[in-house]
Amino acid sequence: MSIPEFLKKRVAGLPPEPGCYLFKDRSGAPVYIGKANSLRKRVSSHFRAAGSASKMGIMLGQVTGIDFIRTATEAEALLLEASLVKQCLPRFNSELKDDKSYPYLKITAEEYPRLVITRQRKADGGKYFGPYTSGWLLRQAVRMLRRLFPLRTCRSLPQKVCLMYHIGQCRGPCEFPEAKKVYDGTVKELERFLEGRPDALVRHLARRMKEYAAEREYEKAQALYEEIKALGQCVARPRPHPLTAAAVVLTSLQKALGLDRYPSRIEGFDISNVQGAHAVGSMVVFAEGRPSRAEYRHFRVRTVAGIDDYRMMAEIMRRRYTGSLARNLPLPDLILIDGGKGHLAAAKRELDAVPLGVPVISIAKQHEHLFKPGREGPFIFPQDSPYLELIRRLRDESHRFAIRYYRKLHRRSVVRSALDGIPGVGPRTKAILLKKVGSVNRIQSLSEKELAEKAGIREMLAHRVLEALRK
Repeated sequence: MSIPEFLKKRVAGLPPEPGCYLFKDRSGAPVYIGKANSLRKRVSSHFRAAGSASKMGIMLGQVTGIDFIRTATEAEALLLEASLVKQCLPRFNSELKDDKSYPYLKITAEEYPRLVITRQRKADGGKYFGPYTSGWLLRQAVRMLRRLFPLRTCRSLPQKVCLMYHIGQCRGPCEFPEAKKVYDGTVKELERFLEGRPDALVRHLARRMKEYAAEREYEKAQALYEEIKALGQCVARPRPHPLTAAAVVLTSLQKALGLDRYPSRIEGFDISNVQGAHAVGSMVVFAEGRPSRAEYRHFRVRTVAGIDDYRMMAEIMRRRYTGSLARNLPLPDLILIDGGKGHLAAAKRELDAVPLGVPVISIAKQHEHLFKPGREGPFIFPQDSPYLELIRRLRDESHRFAIRYYRKLHRRSVVRSALDGIPGVGPRTKAILLKKVGSVNRIQSLSEKELAEKAGIREMLAHRVLEALRK
């Protein structure tokens, strides 16, 4: 079997760098996924089997396209390979699906978790990643991960810190229990990296670089800076497209907006207020085109008085992408603002001050045009286009979430004002009534005995509250 000319050109154009490669069939489905220290050499070596009766030769007869993903090292390519195989289940990667024969990485279920290699997968509460085909490469990867994510290696906690602490390879939870918050954050970053999000690694390194700089350890800070620069290409790399309808839409959105990265995670923001009262902001998250409700957040605007949506949006951006939220949530691939050019400009100013390198767009209420910084005119998509429908869904969800929080605060305000001035009803009783009963209507619907029992107050006070509210 002769190799088609377009595949020869594709192989010749592959970079001589580490990474993963994906052989795809006519439908675009991966039939084989592999790792390489040099993508060009490794893929070229496969095509020597073209036309043979071997497993590789049969597989190559089905290949009509080749995708690739660069990584910083071959060890990282190994970790990415296992993640992709588990996600796509290529037909010719059967050896990687044998859960009994190959090693796993495991984050143990301990107060201070460890990263270990194991060949047995048990229901012990630990988090398993893999399996992996190369034990030697896996050990190399673990050395890299322990250097970048300093977790303890001891089987049981000693009384005093050991050498690993003194060389920066452990946070020393045995002697410094106050390090637990930082330790838990390191574990989360490691999990995200092993799940295939290298941006988690970049953020982790950036924080450590700042710590070194603050402690005047400038050589260590410079070394991390160089590592972050090297990983920059890895984070901005093209991503494979999982074979789902959502992935097709997201790929189309990426092309339509001219984005450098596949928008796997999109965060949408909205502001809600009436005449500046009870101003709130919302953040919703879509992962692979679907709501990730556990990561939704709402904000009560603190620094802006009166009606100024632009400054409110700026405050929400600042609070999301700095401080604890920036540390505990992964960065998105795309940010969506509900509003026009003004809202977009306000958000962009805050984002530029961080900076994140994350693209931001906005959707205007009128005509539903999309705006992007640096582009003079809007993006005007057909109303029935699937990617505009996705943006609409995200916008509507952020609006719904903001309105719900606004109404909650408004109801609380109404109840509080209605309860003001009633003898015997102070801040503590107000809080109890709000928590255990709720709205004024709900309070009024109860008898004196029911209100006393539900709120845990005396019937005399319940009588006084109901009498005041009914008047």
